[in-house]
Amino acid sequence: MQKKTSFTLKEAQKKLEHYCAYQERCHFEVEQKLKELQMIPSAQEVIISKLIEENYLNESRFAQSFARGKFRIKKWGKQRIIRELKGRKISDYNIKLGLKEISALDYQSTFYHLFEKRKEAVSNYSISIQKKKIIDFMVYRGWETHLIYDALRENFQN
Repeated sequence: MQKKTSFTLKEAQKKLEHYCAYQERCHFEVEQKLKELQMIPSAQEVIISKLIEENYLNESRFAQSFARGKFRIKKWGKQRIIRELKGRKISDYNIKLGLKEISALDYQSTFYHLFEKRKEAVSNYSISIQKKKIIDFMVYRGWETHLIYDALRENFQN
């Protein structure tokens, strides 16, 4: 049986400073961490306000970093990034700010690169199955359906 440890306000704040310094965090993630540490709501508010004051916690910086990272590393489209940010309770203003980090040219070239890569991967299937697999793959990654269908029309002239 594990003994539950309790933290003082200063200990919890120090722990959360390390948590936020390691990687960009949003308010929601910090609140979850404070609940894990079993901090009372008034202590949570104090710690969060100090983290904001000392610039450990910044929602707009988080949204920008998140959008940039998920687009460049995981090749997510804007729809998936928006969905994930909303799941973390990020404001619409900060979501728009985050999406501005993605240049239109990079977005377009990444889309076509992923589309072509997937098209090659499913080339042994019939055309209707190829289309379905490409659509499923691209939608799952959050790419806009109008872009997908336009690319399908260009590539599968039937």
